[in-house]
Amino acid sequence: MFGESMLKLNEPMIIVNFKTYLESTGRRAMELAKQAERVSKETGVQIIVVPQFVDLAKIAESVEIPVFAQHFDPIKPGNSTGHILVDAIKEAGAVGTLVNHSERQLRLVDIQVLVEFAKEKKLVSCVCANNPATSVAVAALNPDMTAIEPPELIGTGISVSMAKPEIITDTVSLVHKIKGGMPILCGAGISQAEDVLKALNLGTLGVLVASGVVKAKDPYNILCSFANAMRQ
Repeated sequence: MFGESMLKLNEPMIIVNFKTYLESTGRRAMELAKQAERVSKETGVQIIVVPQFVDLAKIAESVEIPVFAQHFDPIKPGNSTGHILVDAIKEAGAVGTLVNHSERQLRLVDIQVLVEFAKEKKLVSCVCANNPATSVAVAALNPDMTAIEPPELIGTGISVSMAKPEIITDTVSLVHKIKGGMPILCGAGISQAEDVLKALNLGTLGVLVASGVVKAKDPYNILCSFANAMRQ
């Protein structure tokens, strides 16, 4: 199902986006990554961490689980001050990247460039979309994975799998009509094991989470509950 870049990735999976929370910055980012690694080893469930750029290299050197970048820019090496080069995230140790997160939205033409650049560097691309129609459009660009995340539910603690299950089922149905077998994740408001189990039952192969883990009082226990739900 996966290309050469994804040989070490398994299903189901949990992707933890660190965003720019203080709880996932610097020393605390490393602690969170280590907790995710521990849960992955204890449960056998694939967990991927997505730290901020300045923490990426150090975390990638320190954990055995996959590390993704939060974004990179559609540029080639040269005079692009303040941008992120795909070669830089690869060199830092990233094995994949998020693309078009709702907090870093891109034009479709730029998404296509990023997916192509990622493939050239053998990086996994997980392209986010905000609705089923957009999911179909990005799936046609042939990323490795796509993630459906209604932006109105992000960070609310109200999970898309419980509040708007039809968004997930519509996305799975439509995407698989044009790209059968493409892994589909879901995110937005995922904060309990029940949310994760429901997401899998609706046809996804994992979840993309952030505040539900990062800002939790006990991220380790939350991740354990998510992973154990996936093993049922």
